[in-house]
Amino acid sequence: MTGRTFIDTNVVVYAMDDAAPAKQARAQALIAGACAESHVISPQVLQEFFTAVTRKLARPVTLEDATAAVRALARLTVVSADAELVVAAIEIHRRYQLSLWDALILQAALRGGCTRLLSEDLQLGFRLGNLVVENPFHGLD
Repeated sequence: MTGRTFIDTNVVVYAMDDAAPAKQARAQALIAGACAESHVISPQVLQEFFTAVTRKLARPVTLEDATAAVRALARLTVVSADAELVVAAIEIHRRYQLSLWDALILQAALRGGCTRLLSEDLQLGFRLGNLVVENPFHGLD
């Protein structure tokens, strides 16, 4: 499958989480190969990432390192979040009975022209239009 790839928060968090070495290595490899032409994130991913790595990891990242990581991730294509995206996400939330947060990720991926969404949190193989959810950590547990 060709097209752009949306990277969900859990993927970028695992890249900095040394408590899960196999997932960390996979996430780091995915991020190392990411570029603005083919990889997409959203402000939600940047916000959730910053909060998770500075507050929720067993060994939290320093604010300086987390900020530097956000700046590096912001070099990817960042889909803007606006009222139209939120309203469209609410429709996804209602139709598929997903959390609003997951629906916002799906809608951002659609807006970014993505055909793949890398996420551990959404159902493997879930399809929405041309978008397919893939778990890059499947089989590592």
